[in-house]
Amino acid sequence: MTTSRRTFLKNSAVLVAGTALMSKTSFAASSPGEIVGLQLYSVREDMKKDPIGTLTQLAKMGYKNVEHANYIERKFYGYSPAEFKKILNDLGLKMPSGHTVMGKNHWDAVKKEFSDSWKYTIEDAAFMGQKYVVSPSMDDSMRKTYDDMVRYMDVFNLCGELCQKSGMKFSYHNHSFEFSEKLNGMKVFDIMMQKFDPKLVLMQLDIGNMYIAGAKALDILGQYPGRFELIHVKDEIAVNTPEKYESTILGKGIIPTKEAIDLGRKIGGTTVFIIEQESYQNATALQCMKEDFDVMKKWGY
Repeated sequence: MTTSRRTFLKNSAVLVAGTALMSKTSFAASSPGEIVGLQLYSVREDMKKDPIGTLTQLAKMGYKNVEHANYIERKFYGYSPAEFKKILNDLGLKMPSGHTVMGKNHWDAVKKEFSDSWKYTIEDAAFMGQKYVVSPSMDDSMRKTYDDMVRYMDVFNLCGELCQKSGMKFSYHNHSFEFSEKLNGMKVFDIMMQKFDPKLVLMQLDIGNMYIAGAKALDILGQYPGRFELIHVKDEIAVNTPEKYESTILGKGIIPTKEAIDLGRKIGGTTVFIIEQESYQNATALQCMKEDFDVMKKWGY
């Protein structure tokens, strides 16, 4: 995830929505229960201009599942949950997961309860028929010290309990800082994996974001087998920017993407494979999404 996306998340987010039914009808799933979908941030400008037209084009490409990145004031891309659910249903699409940051303001440490806005997030996710609620990133203020972070890991576990009451699961999606920052000599990612109750909080492993910090998906999947029910499927190329890399069409970059997702399927417990591409190298976003879809089918997903 790039700096621009982090800014996007901070500016656009009040909360998240989850993820929906995995069934045998999931697109391109070679095994019962698997889901392949698209993170809609990949087509963010198209969704901003014409949400219905963009979703229509994705459905025509063959996509059956999408993951949202826009839930603001109880609306998905400007539509109420009921309206957006109908749009998806009419196009034969499901929304098995969604991204909205669970921030510091969503937990009242005095009352020891979640804010109404976060409760609405869970409520709306459940209404959409989603199965996963994903918080993409963590505010700096929640990890100033090791003790601060551990306290918020407890809150994440409580959110897992909240989601379970509505038949869903809570998940966290990594960027690069989790692998580059340390507290008490431990990488932030390792603290998360140690403090998350795996029965309550899942990790959605973004195999592109981690590469920016020098971490490799194959190593992490081997280190924490069975912990990655969801994966963000990405590839990266080297570029002359501060972050040094940007995403590209699957199979055209330097990450062994197929090897990573195959390993996720084999030992990572992975059943949800969400394509994400944030940069397009002079092609259009929708052209890239079609190519990514075709690559995943070729790979057997």
